[in-house]
Amino acid sequence: MQDPQALEAPPSGPSLRVIKKYPNRRLYDTETSAYITLAEVKDLVMRVQPFVVRDAKSGEDLTRSILLQIILEEESAGVPLFSEKLLANLIRFYGHSMQANMGHYLEKNLQIFMDVQQKMADQAKDLTPELWQQFVKAQAPLMLGNYYSQSQHALAQMQEQMLAAFGLKR
Repeated sequence: MQDPQALEAPPSGPSLRVIKKYPNRRLYDTETSAYITLAEVKDLVMRVQPFVVRDAKSGEDLTRSILLQIILEEESAGVPLFSEKLLANLIRFYGHSMQANMGHYLEKNLQIFMDVQQKMADQAKDLTPELWQQFVKAQAPLMLGNYYSQSQHALAQMQEQMLAAFGLKR
């Protein structure tokens, strides 16, 4: 089965920045003609700057492994985002027939969550810290309820697509 992400078009907007990874583990930014650190790659992610990391010798795409390395460092550095239970459940999906669907489902849900967060930030951009706290107390339950509703809809949609693929109906 082909990876659904492989079918996606390259990011539009600013040009794709190429970073080369050398055998000595150093990362070379071809745009700035300088070596960069993993922290600087994280900064590119935070600024939503499209980039790709390629093996300097073979040209193999190493972007995912670099992103996973950044996540590992973040998880080790402070308050982890992923609980042991969540990580164990994710591991259980590797090799499972639902592996490709789970990745798509998680990606879609994270995007929905980010959209809700952005909507909240847009609505509260002119608030003082005190008013922001009041706003969050009032709005968060409503917006999170909307998020959960969208999440449930995404899961139901995925189930319907799977059943249709097997010629079954609910």
